Order: sequence, then C-alpha cells, then structure tokens
Amino acid sequence: MPRPIVFYLRHGETDWNVAGRLQGRRDIALNARGRGQASHCGDILRDLFARDGRDPAALDYVSSPLSRATETMELARAALGLAEKGYATDERLAEISFGDWEGFTIRQLHDRDPVHISQRAHDKWHFLPPGGESYQMMSKRMAEWYEGITRDTVAVAHGGTARGLIAHLGIAKTAAAPLIDIAQGVVYVFEGGQMTRYA
Repeated sequence: MPRPIVFYLRHGETDWNVAGRLQGRRDIALNARGRGQASHCGDILRDLFARDGRDPAALDYVSSPLSRATETMELARAALGLAEKGYATDERLAEISFGDWEGFTIRQLHDRDPVHISQRAHDKWHFLPPGGESYQMMSKRMAEWYEGITRDTVAVAHGGTARGLIAHLGIAKTAAAPLIDIAQGVVYVFEGGQMTRYA
C-alpha cells in the first residue's frame, strides 16, 4: 500500500533568515516577505489540488509549534479558503536545535568556536552543537512522525526538518542531506520515495 503524500512547506522568511542567524528553537516571527511567501504557498497548493481534483479539506494539516511555522500554515490555509485554525501542531516538526549557537551567524561562530565549526564542516550529519541536537537525532523524530501519518498531509516546518525527512526517505544519503537547499515560498511534494518542487 503506498505511503501518504506529504505536501511540505518551509516557513516563510524571518529577519533572522535575512541576517543569516541560526534560529533553531528560537521563536522568531515572519517578516512581511515571509507572510507573502506563506500566502503564495497556499496558492501553489490550491493549484495542485485543483489539478488533481482534490478537496483541500480532505487532507490532514500539521505544523511545527514555532510561530514562524504556524503563521505560515494559517496564511496558506486562508489562501485555500480553509479556516485558519483547523490544523494540529506536533513537537517532532520543530526545527533542529542549535543549542548555544542559536542567534549567531556561522561567520561569528568561526571566530567564537572554531574547533566545533571545523568538526561540523567535516561531518554535518553527526555533529552535535553545544547544547543542541544533531541531524541524525532530528531525523529520527522526523521518521517517527512520517511513519505515523495515515492520510495525505500538508506539513509546515523547517529547512532542517525537511533534510531529516529527505534522509529518512532515502532521497539523499545522510552525508548529502544536510547540504540540500530548502527554499521558502515553495511547496515540496514527497510521494513514492521522491521529492518534487513547486514554486
């Protein structure tokens, strides 16, 4: 029996994204561009569902609990003509934790913590930031989430969690998955062990 399809949205842009700061579990709000990207994702979903003869209300909707994701979900749902609050949240979809590094840019960390930055460059999948979480650890919770879904689902989460799902599904090897760019304002469709991008 085929696995459910996941329509995956990364949250819209934040000011920390613009500045290159590691957000992780910090609850940073969308900026104006990010809100536009969220609505655009709703438009993309509407077109995809119309193309395939799908009723948007027939899917499950779940978001990371961080506000940049929940606001993206609500704006996307509004574009679909759905009630903004008709979705669940799941802690397993929260972004990878960067621990003590959150709020810093990678450039700043080259000066502050060069030893760990060097270790990260060598093996990003297994690297554990001080007080944080590795990609390997995060991918396990994403796998648990994915294996538990029972219907086609619209999920709003983060760039890191998308990479964890990509690795779990075997779309990319674990060494390559953390390096994949996950864009904002884009819908990624995970179906049949493949990922398709709609912008």
